[in-house]
Amino acid sequence: MVKKNRDSKFIIYQVLYIFVITVLALKGADLDLSKVVKEEETVDKAVRDSLVAQLDSLYAQNIKFSIEIDPNIEVENVELKEKLASMNKKIQTLTEKVKEIPTEEEKKEEIVEEQNLMQMPISLKQTFIQHTWNKARNTGSVPTYIYDPKNLNNPIAFIPPGEEKTFDLTDQSEVVVKFGSREEKVKVVPNRPPEIKIEKVTTKMSGSNIYVKDLQRITVFTVTIIDERPDQLKTTYSGPISVTGPIKDSKGNSVYNVSLNLAANETRFEEWLDKYEDMLDPQGRYKTNFFFTVVDERSKDRVQVGDSFIFTDFSK
Repeated sequence: MVKKNRDSKFIIYQVLYIFVITVLALKGADLDLSKVVKEEETVDKAVRDSLVAQLDSLYAQNIKFSIEIDPNIEVENVELKEKLASMNKKIQTLTEKVKEIPTEEEKKEEIVEEQNLMQMPISLKQTFIQHTWNKARNTGSVPTYIYDPKNLNNPIAFIPPGEEKTFDLTDQSEVVVKFGSREEKVKVVPNRPPEIKIEKVTTKMSGSNIYVKDLQRITVFTVTIIDERPDQLKTTYSGPISVTGPIKDSKGNSVYNVSLNLAANETRFEEWLDKYEDMLDPQGRYKTNFFFTVVDERSKDRVQVGDSFIFTDFSK
């Protein structure tokens, strides 16, 4: 605002200077001061007499001078007055333009206001997850910083405009997103434990006679591991089983195929019966269990799920 006032004063002083010079030019063409004020009220008589004496002295030294009136002075005065009127209009226009020029303070206020109106450069639908890697895309026009609320000095991530960055989170319940002069808090959701889904995919265990040899040749169960970050999972299994996989389903989940692997022949089956004869149920069927265990190596969540094979004999 100070700079703006100085600019305005400079223009006004310049205009006044031109105006005074112009008026003097106009008055200089006709120096009849009696039209303005009375002589006695303007110049003291003693001063006037002194000036007359000085003029007489100059004349006595043969120094001559005269004031001549140009006969065309009235025309020139009219032209000057027209130019002065035109100049006044231009001055008014210039003054208005000066008022429109924003000061440094106003420019800063406009920038801050513009930044305050900025859209959140990271989608509000964005979900951040604890104890895993996360991705964020900066869709704005200014750099974006992601901070842990407990440490606002060192950003977790710096994302230039139009770019996407991957960063790790631990146990934060929220993060601070800073962009321009604004900041927003975004919630961080817990990392859900892995889910293990076991499905029986055969009818071979539905009849009254169920043979180990049949269950060892086909896929009896499928085991699906469901998690948002399958790359940080460690999967193990136990029991008399054969496992193939994993393969990815249409949703990106890991799927394992599970078959029975109890005995290679009749002899081995008899040996198993001797060892686990207590596994016979009231319906005259034997049962053996298997388990899948999944550990999230970042969050340390551990999940274990199992199921059972049922059979009556090794083969027909």
